[in-house]
Amino acid sequence: MKYDRIREAAYKANMQLPELGLVLFTFGNVSAVDRSLGIFAIKPSGVPYHELSPAKMVIVDFDGNPVEGDLRPSSDTLTHAVLYKHWEHIGGIVHTHSTYATAWAQSQRDIPIFGTTHADHNTVDIPCAPPMEDTMIKGNYEYETGFQIMHCFKEKGLNYEEVEMILVGNHAPFTWGKTPEKAVYNSAVLENIAQMAYLTEQINPTAPRLKGALIKKHFERKHGPDSYYGQ
Repeated sequence: MKYDRIREAAYKANMQLPELGLVLFTFGNVSAVDRSLGIFAIKPSGVPYHELSPAKMVIVDFDGNPVEGDLRPSSDTLTHAVLYKHWEHIGGIVHTHSTYATAWAQSQRDIPIFGTTHADHNTVDIPCAPPMEDTMIKGNYEYETGFQIMHCFKEKGLNYEEVEMILVGNHAPFTWGKTPEKAVYNSAVLENIAQMAYLTEQINPTAPRLKGALIKKHFERKHGPDSYYGQ
């Protein structure tokens, strides 16, 4: 009973991934946090989506230690734990291997801000963290991935509450948000932007980045103090 709400939230968010075409087989996971209890619920490792249920979501603490559940948590649990522990305003985290976003990650490239769809959500290129150093790989790999993400944000001077997505070089994307639903939304947006950016470069390899005035206009009309998008 104690963890029913957070298990249900994690389950519903995980089930959105195959519905949105963001995962194949078991290639992804969502977690949902309850900060008042100091825990989060996450998908069990290697379990197909059609076999999931709220009861199968695993409860872990912010050090990645299992608190309740009969199954092993996702292999990416420690990455989620690190981000929750250090970025206190995150309510949900998503990791996928969606095709286009992962292709950009494998290319070790930031996704350039080419158009207004991108600017509706971010005012900067979507960052790609450099591939992990060998010493980190040989250590606690999933734990170090969390720091790999945070180091990239620090080096690029980015705010995790403003830019809610990243590509991990040679790996795949992570997204987050104030809720698990927003984290899933960001994952779908990232995949869409990655696909459009790829197609843009195929059509015009020298396509220019979106000019500053349009970036400012499209972001602020949805997120600025005088926003007027939506009801």
